[in-house]
Amino acid sequence: MLLPAEAEVARQLRRYRAWERAMLAAPSDRAVRAMFEDSGHTLCVLMGKRCAREAANAAERRLRGGPGDEPREQGARPRHNGGVRRAPPARRRSQVAGH
Repeated sequence: MLLPAEAEVARQLRRYRAWERAMLAAPSDRAVRAMFEDSGHTLCVLMGKRCAREAANAAERRLRGGPGDEPREQGARPRHNGGVRRAPPARRRSQVAGH
């Protein structure tokens, strides 16, 4: 899975937060709202999230390097074995003998 560069994550997060402040200051301004929504969409695509708030939180975690920031494919289970690879499960006799 390709991951965005931290510099790009930081840049898009700053852009999103700036438009968020502008939108909160002028909620009836349609142009500001459109730019805020556009910046949120960009952050969602960049971070692989469906919600702009989740994308912003994920970007902040990624930049902090805190727990749970390990990137993984959507829907994948977290690893709890410390990254140790294990051998595949043993095959049953019936599978080996072709039964």
